[in-house]
Amino acid sequence: MDLAPSEIPQRLIRQLFELDADFAEALWALDQPPGTLDLKTMLRDTLAALEQLPEASARFRKNLPRRAHPGLARLEVTVRQSLLPAEAYNMVPGRDPQTG
Repeated sequence: MDLAPSEIPQRLIRQLFELDADFAEALWALDQPPGTLDLKTMLRDTLAALEQLPEASARFRKNLPRRAHPGLARLEVTVRQSLLPAEAYNMVPGRDPQTG
């Protein structure tokens, strides 16, 4: 997919990045010692972010140029098929899925 920066809705992609950061924070929170975080608040915030994701994603896609839609759909399928749950923590320091 070859889009110029001006063709990518910056405000909408920023919203998606912020939601992604919320999800990463929620995963990080799961690794924290019990009692160090307000889990009710984390759960509330994570559920709120999950509720926002479908609409935010649809808005972003709708505002991309039409020519990008088929390529984005193909890329999404390819990426989803190649994701391995064991690789979820590959980039998290101190969290090796092979050793626990």
